[in-house]
Amino acid sequence: MANVERHIQLAPDTYRIPDAEAVRRHFEEVLADGSKVLISVAEVAGEVVGMAELVLLALPPDHQILVPRRAAEIHTVVLDGHRGCGVGSTLVVAAERSAADRGISIIYAGIFAPNEGAVGFYSASGFGPRGILLSKEQEVPSVG
Repeated sequence: MANVERHIQLAPDTYRIPDAEAVRRHFEEVLADGSKVLISVAEVAGEVVGMAELVLLALPPDHQILVPRRAAEIHTVVLDGHRGCGVGSTLVVAAERSAADRGISIIYAGIFAPNEGAVGFYSASGFGPRGILLSKEQEVPSVG
C-alpha cells in the first residue's frame, strides 16, 4: 500500500488504490502457499522498509515457438526515506539468488514508461529491454 501514492501520481489513469483487505489476503495466500510467489523483505531496526515479490511464471505452452525457460516477474518496493540506500539493490540480488536456486533463468521487471525512477533502478541492477510490449486501449460497450 505504501507504493500506491507514488504510482497514482505517475499515471492516475493507469493505477488505482486497491482494497487494503484484498492486499492483505493476497499476501497471506502467497505466504501460505510459497510455490508461486517468493517474497524477500528488508528490515531496518525491526521495521520492514522494503520487499521484493518474485512471481513465478508458467512455462510457455507446447504450441508456442518460445524456447521453454523458467521465468518470473519481479516487483520491488522500498519505503520513502530508505530509497537510495541500497535496500532495493539488496532485495533484487536476494530475489535473483532465490530465482536461480529454483532454476529460473529470466526475470522480467514490467514497468510502465512514465515510471522513470523504476526504469533507472532496474537498469542499474542489470535489467535491459527484451522485446516491446505494445498495447491499444479500445472502447468497451456498456452493458445494460
